[in-house]
Amino acid sequence: MSDEGLGNSAIRKAGWVTKYAQWVIRWRWAVIAASILITLGTGFGGQFLSFSTDYRVFFSKENPQLQAFESLQRVFNKEDNISLVLQPDNGDVFQPDMLAAIRDLTEKSWQVPFATRVDSLSNFQNSTAEQDDLIVDDLVPADSPLDVADLNRIRTAAMSEPLLLARIIAPDARTTMVNITITLPQKALTEVPEAMAYVDGLVAEFRADNPDITLAITGSVALNNSFSVSAQGDMQTLIPLMYGILLLVMAVLLRSISGTFATLLVIAFSAMTAMGLAGWFAIPLTPPSVMAPTIILTLAIADSIHVLISMFHSMRRGVPKRDALVESLRVNFQPVFLTSLTTIIGFLSLNFSDAPPFRDLGNITAMGVGAAWFFSIAFLPALMVVLPVRVKQREEHESAAMERLADFVIRRRGPIMVGTLALVVGLVAFIPKIELNDQFVKYFDKSIEFRNDTDWATDNLSGIYQAQWSIPAAGSGGISDPDYLRRLEGFSQFLRARGEVVHVLTLTDIFKRLNKNMHGDDPDWYKLPDQRDLAAQYLLLFEMSLPFGLDLNNQVNVDKSAVRVIATLENVTTNELQVLDDEASAWLRDNFPSAAETKASGPFVMFAYIAKRNIEGMLTGTFLAFVLISATLTIALRSPKLGAISLAPNLVPAAMAFGIWGLVVGEVGMASSVVAATSLGIIVDATVHFLSKYRRARVERGEDAEDAVRYAFSTVGTALWVTTAILVAGFAVLSLSTFKINGVMGMLTAITLVMAIIIDFLLLPAMLLLLDGRRKDRDAGQAPLAQAAE
Repeated sequence: MSDEGLGNSAIRKAGWVTKYAQWVIRWRWAVIAASILITLGTGFGGQFLSFSTDYRVFFSKENPQLQAFESLQRVFNKEDNISLVLQPDNGDVFQPDMLAAIRDLTEKSWQVPFATRVDSLSNFQNSTAEQDDLIVDDLVPADSPLDVADLNRIRTAAMSEPLLLARIIAPDARTTMVNITITLPQKALTEVPEAMAYVDGLVAEFRADNPDITLAITGSVALNNSFSVSAQGDMQTLIPLMYGILLLVMAVLLRSISGTFATLLVIAFSAMTAMGLAGWFAIPLTPPSVMAPTIILTLAIADSIHVLISMFHSMRRGVPKRDALVESLRVNFQPVFLTSLTTIIGFLSLNFSDAPPFRDLGNITAMGVGAAWFFSIAFLPALMVVLPVRVKQREEHESAAMERLADFVIRRRGPIMVGTLALVVGLVAFIPKIELNDQFVKYFDKSIEFRNDTDWATDNLSGIYQAQWSIPAAGSGGISDPDYLRRLEGFSQFLRARGEVVHVLTLTDIFKRLNKNMHGDDPDWYKLPDQRDLAAQYLLLFEMSLPFGLDLNNQVNVDKSAVRVIATLENVTTNELQVLDDEASAWLRDNFPSAAETKASGPFVMFAYIAKRNIEGMLTGTFLAFVLISATLTIALRSPKLGAISLAPNLVPAAMAFGIWGLVVGEVGMASSVVAATSLGIIVDATVHFLSKYRRARVERGEDAEDAVRYAFSTVGTALWVTTAILVAGFAVLSLSTFKINGVMGMLTAITLVMAIIIDFLLLPAMLLLLDGRRKDRDAGQAPLAQAAE
């Protein structure tokens, strides 16, 4: 290829890269050894990797919902739970064998590691009057005869008790629950697995002894454990699957054993380096961040593919291997650097996310992409010099196909421009149909036992979703004030009147029962006491009668200045929960002066707002990434006009992908907030290579816009098809994750990449012909900084 027309700066740059390529070839064994040592040195940090099993890891310390929840837990007991939901195959719960099994399971559940409380039908502290005495005892005591009369007593008490109905026992009496409160010290990562391992053993024993009783495991501790189970399962399945698919794709597209082998080493070294550095930097693994190796494997291939395809292209034309390798590095060094840089920018923008796991994912992936760039321009060429490469000299049929596509685009530029823009507008119109929804149970697909058990428990008893309010009183002991109790009862009734609320746990139910008990169990006295001193005495007497571990600390704070109200909800969307939160806050402002500033709290409330907060944070991150990437392209191409033209193929694909998602799925969560930023850095790859080739034809070869478009298609088109196919395959594999956040992110990114190649091959050349086609004379003296792959 003639260098006529190249500017002095381009010649100097080409010369520098050529000298570098020759240096790599000369010192190939040293480069290979250094690459292996770097990989081993950084990869050694992998031993320090740890996996977080706490759902709180999804929330930054600045997250207001997390702060509110931690504040609530400082006021009341800090607790998580494991719920064992039971249903006999025949009949209802009130059978002798069933009640005996519940009582036995309740007693054994106290032995679960970190268990601080166990609540069930059998040990519910039922209060009754006996002359002038208040009797508080287990609803199903150990010496209970469980005869017909006793079963009727238990049924009557349970089915009329608001604290039990729709919470511990279903309204149809078919299903019940043993709820184990777990207080984790949070000093070791083994706490959750240890508790769940014990529960799994306990449940296995129970099922063996009671084959006619269905038992499901749910609760926040089971949720935490499922994060680990899902991530470990993905690592064991998706990464090997990814390697298999990449191996197959490379073998078909490269048709070179040595090229495929070398590329596999590059992506393995890149992933090992990134994960090792994550260990050295003490970055915890979470379900999102554990996907970093899969993403790195996908992205790392692109650099190697461009280098190898250019090399094989030259060798098929008769160029010796070493010369072909030097030329490949000369024309690919800058574009590979630029595409790696833009991808790194895109993933580093995840540091604006409100969810730390996405920050970790961005940082680990960015390190992996940086490592992939280094290995692809150092280790890969050095290894290819050593390995035998057999390439037959032949015509490039792919180039002919690309030239035909170029001719089609040139001839039909007008209809293509109009049709593509119409498609974009049509798809973007569906974006408003998307609803934000982050129900954490749906984070897992149905291959995860927690998802199936929780769905079953929700259908048969009550859901795992709760909203909690800490309702303050006027000073110590203020919860016994009659006016406070009336307002608290009013708030409880407000919640119960809402269709999405299944159950409300409130202290006023205990006060009403105690008032009835202290008046000889007269039903007419089932109402709140109207004197503060009397209410305080009732509460003190009841608390003194409670056994250890079953006190009221889960509802009342230490100095009795606040009460926790817990609403258990149906399987509502996070938008519906936000509406409940807003309307509850409005009710409290209007009716409860001491609780005017109180907002809902709890894990589900935290997840309900995380998508919105992530989107707000990522708007800044995505905008900054867009500005940096656009500036990088403008400087690299040394053409403000081409830099401006590049905006469309960089922005439009993500909008089209979300439009398709709105049309087909209509629901997104946390993952949606990061796709735009990450995909922006990836899809720039094709734009950089296409525009660089176009610019090179205009500047170096003096061609008009039509010939420059043909040149870009013929020289870089095949490589772009190959890299896009690999990227789409990689992110499509990610969509198979059992953790739906990763699955949605993978599928959305894959769709975005498909849209990007369509835009780059249709809209981009049409825009170049329209906006840059009038300029016939070349730009003298300035070569592009970015040279595309041949």
